[in-house]
Amino acid sequence: MMLEENIELIDGKPLAYLKDLKALALSDLHLGYEGMMSKEGVLIPPVNLKRIIEMVSEAMAGRDVKSLIIDGDIKNEFSTVEQAEFNELYDLIMFARSKKLDMILIKGNHDNFVERYKEPFKLKVYRQEARMGRYLFFHGEEMPSAVERGVEFMIMGHEHPAVGIYDSIGKQEKLKCFLYGKYKRRRLLILPAANFFAGGTAVNIEPKENLLAPIFERVDVDKMHAIVLGYGSTIDFGTVKELRKAAVPK
Repeated sequence: MMLEENIELIDGKPLAYLKDLKALALSDLHLGYEGMMSKEGVLIPPVNLKRIIEMVSEAMAGRDVKSLIIDGDIKNEFSTVEQAEFNELYDLIMFARSKKLDMILIKGNHDNFVERYKEPFKLKVYRQEARMGRYLFFHGEEMPSAVERGVEFMIMGHEHPAVGIYDSIGKQEKLKCFLYGKYKRRRLLILPAANFFAGGTAVNIEPKENLLAPIFERVDVDKMHAIVLGYGSTIDFGTVKELRKAAVPK
């Protein structure tokens, strides 16, 4: 799905292709998630990194991609770097190298201690935000600094947006979504979580005050469009306000 000439939301995937940057952008990978869950006694198959690499590989086909922009939370643990996180970070970097991709990380709140790998892995790391051409990338748990002239598009993660839909017996299903709207006359795109296991926050069901990102104190989420991922497609479902009306259990 094309947002504009240079911005494509890859069908069915939580990835944005920025043609003018020759980059794929994604957020909230939470590498090492399965290892953390196993420490808590919950055994789930280690498929998250595999799915992410598959998605990126498929998205690269037929597109000129030179860099991979991770818009925060490449890892999962807050206070340390677990062995599983290190192994998966290494594997992702090796994958990027094999595809001759520059890998760029805008640090999120889960990305403590990542700087120690910046030099040996030639990983480009920015704290919280980075300006690239006409884009400002920021993770989202903090407001970006004063937005410079020339920034036309703001891209963030952090919130893990999704849409909640009820079936005929009142069971809720979540579908990941992009959120697309405006912030101070600039376009704002919020990326869904790339983590395979992250269901996300149902923005059409949760009260506005429950949303995590401080930008929602200044942007009315109800006016944003929910662009939903599902079954190989990416479709604009309309505004969150319209979806709130539809999200009534039967």
